[in-house]
Parts: sequence; C-alpha cells; structure tokens
Amino acid sequence: MTKYLQLMEQAEQYITEERPKLDGPADVARFMRPLLKDAEQEMFYVLHMNSKSCLVYCQLTTVGLADRANVHAREIFREAIVRNASRVILCHNHPTGDPTPSHADISSTKDLIAAGEIIGIKVMDHVVIGKRTETRIKDYVSFREETLL
Repeated sequence: MTKYLQLMEQAEQYITEERPKLDGPADVARFMRPLLKDAEQEMFYVLHMNSKSCLVYCQLTTVGLADRANVHAREIFREAIVRNASRVILCHNHPTGDPTPSHADISSTKDLIAAGEIIGIKVMDHVVIGKRTETRIKDYVSFREETLL
C-alpha cells in the first residue's frame, strides 16, 4: 500500500503544478494507468474536475476485493463538494485485465449519475482500466464512448 501512497503524493504534486486537462477517456487512461497497472484489488478513483475539464484533485475512494469495490455517493461527492469540483470522472481497474464493465458497474454508475444531478455535479465518464492483449487493443472502456451513461 505504501507504493500507492507514494504515487498519490507524486500525482498530487503534478496536479497542483500543472492541472492537466483530461479531454477524453484516452487522457484519463493515460493519467490513471500508472496508479492502477499492478493493482491486485479493484481500486476506485474519483477525478475532480473544474468547468474547463482540468483536474483539481485525484481521490482514491475505495480499495475493494479482487473482483469488486463498493462505492457510495456519499464518498464520491463529499470531496468533490469540498474541492468545489463542478464535474467528476469515475475510474477503476479490473485486476482480471478485462475492462468490460460488469452489471454492478453499470448499475452503480447510473445511481451515481442520479445523485450527482441532485447536487449539481456532473459525472462526465466512468473509465474502467484493464490490460491490453493481442485481441484487445485498448486497455480501457469508457462508459461515455460505449453510450452506457
């Protein structure tokens, strides 16, 4: 777990200095890949964004089991409110390597979108990171690209 804390501190320094713009799921995957690539458990992050799609803060919300991570709107949006984020991007990994969203991923994302609408914070995307294979060129799936939002 220490490795992840060090990576988060490095990411926070980078974010503080440059506020990277994350215009699409490829940008999100590129940013999150170093944090998620070797994880043996599902790790759920929330990327807090300003109105110009610049990253304000990267929050590790939940560390789950090998095949699931429970998330709740309370944990997702609490820090977004504190940091004055107008948008969030959800991101988690699938340690199996297959980034295909599960039924639970889809259902919980729809619930989070509804909760965000109530408080005025838009869920821009949910990106699931897996691994590339010979038959799978992209190592991620974007809910927005797959019209799952």
